[in-house]
Parts: sequence; structure tokens; C-alpha cells
Amino acid sequence: MTTQTHAPAARRAPRLVPSLGVVVPATLVGAFVLAAVAPSVLAPGDPTAIDLEAAFLPPSTEHLLGTDQSGRDLWTRVVHGTRHSLLIGLGATGVALAIAAVLGFAAGLGGRLVDRVVGSLIEVSFAFPTMLLALLLVAVRGPSPSTLVLAVGIGSAPGYARMIRGQVLAVRQEAYVEAALALGHRRRDVVVRHVLPNAMRPLVAVVTLGISQSVVWASGLAFLGMGVAPPSPEWGALLEAGRTYVTFAWWLEVMPGLAIVLLAVSVTALGRAAQRRLEGTDR
Repeated sequence: MTTQTHAPAARRAPRLVPSLGVVVPATLVGAFVLAAVAPSVLAPGDPTAIDLEAAFLPPSTEHLLGTDQSGRDLWTRVVHGTRHSLLIGLGATGVALAIAAVLGFAAGLGGRLVDRVVGSLIEVSFAFPTMLLALLLVAVRGPSPSTLVLAVGIGSAPGYARMIRGQVLAVRQEAYVEAALALGHRRRDVVVRHVLPNAMRPLVAVVTLGISQSVVWASGLAFLGMGVAPPSPEWGALLEAGRTYVTFAWWLEVMPGLAIVLLAVSVTALGRAAQRRLEGTDR
């Protein structure tokens, strides 16, 4: 009777070629970035040019996404509006991270009393509706891009703050942090060199998800008339301007909405891929 020996299974080689689930969203995000940085490359026309004779034209080879009530080319307006929507999303995410970093590190490093106070503040912030905050800011400041940035940023901050607090509490208990303190390093140096980078690193993937969420929130607020006012080509403003004509000019709602969905899904897919890579679960 012969015995067969099996060679040990080879280790799974690291993936060198990106998967389709990464290439497609990366390509779409690259196209959106190009539209934000150099919109004239994709749409050389004037987004505010009016041609009343070409009003309400459906999508065609001449007007890829159709025209609006003033005869303005919708493709040109969507492309040129990418910069407004992306900047609002990035700005809101930056505001949220700045507020969250202050609250999260204060709770994680300030002791039990500070942690309790900041934790209560975060819980109260979760109970405060973002829409109500936006209405309050619009009443005080008036509808504008900066109002959208502040409203969405402040509304998103509690979630980031809770995550940062958890990361700080976990990192401060690591052996290398305790060793650095035992060796006599100043607490401030240990926080800057060890706690801060290691607590923030896992949030890189979460930030990409936050950008897409901020774009969707800002577009929704603009759709309700609490953002950038027409004739701005910002995507939410395009939705708000086209809702009156949705029964016979569907493209005025569908096309800007499709741009918002594509950006949100693409950025979210890249964020998920980055999260899997950081966690070492990418296969």
C-alpha cells in the first residue's frame, strides 16, 4: 500500500493586479476629479449660456444630457458643477474631522471627568437633527456654500468624534506607548509621535466614505433650497431647479441625480477597498 504525500499548499500570492471593483470606481473618481480641476476639458462650453430656442431638448448626440428650461446644456452644467459639489463635500469632511479630533482626543486623553462630559456632548449632538441644524444656520447666515459646509460638517462630527475617542483609548493602552512613558519621554511627545498617527490612521478609509456622504447631504439640502441658489451648476441646485419640470423633462432630475449616485458609490467603493487593505483582509 502506497502512501501519497501532498506538498504543502502555497501561500496566496499578494494581488498585484487591481480587481474590477477597484479599477472602475477609481476611473470614475478620476473623471470626477478631472471635471473638478479642468472642467473645460470635458465640457468646453459655457454652463450659463442661454439659448431659449433650445429649451427642454431631450438627451441627444448634440446635447448628451439634454437642456434645461433656459436652453443651457445640462452636460456642461453637470461637469462644471462637479467642482462645487466636491469642494462642499471635502470642506464639510474637513470641518467634521477638525471638530471630531478636538472632541475625540479630549475625551481619550483628558481623564474620566472630561471623557464623561465630552461623551455626553457627543450623545446630545447625535440627538440633534442635522436638518434642523441646517435650517438654523440658513436662517442666521443665509443659503450659501459655506452654510452647507458648516451644516454638514457639524452634523457629521459626532460620528467621527466617537471613532477617534475609541481609537485613542485603544492606542494609549498599547505596549509601545507605555514603554515610551516609562522611558521618560514627555507625554506631549508621546501623544504627537505615537498616539496621534496611530489613532488617526484607521480613519483614512472612513474619511473617503464621509466625503461621499457629505456630497449627498449637501445636495439634499440644496435640493430643499437651503444651499447654493440657481443658476449655480452645483448638483443639488440643479435638482432643485429641475423639480418643477420633472413631469415632462425627466432628464433635469435624473442626470444630476445620477452624477451624485455615481460619485457616492465610486468613492464608497474605494473607501471600502482602502479599509480592507488597511485591515489586511484584501484578497
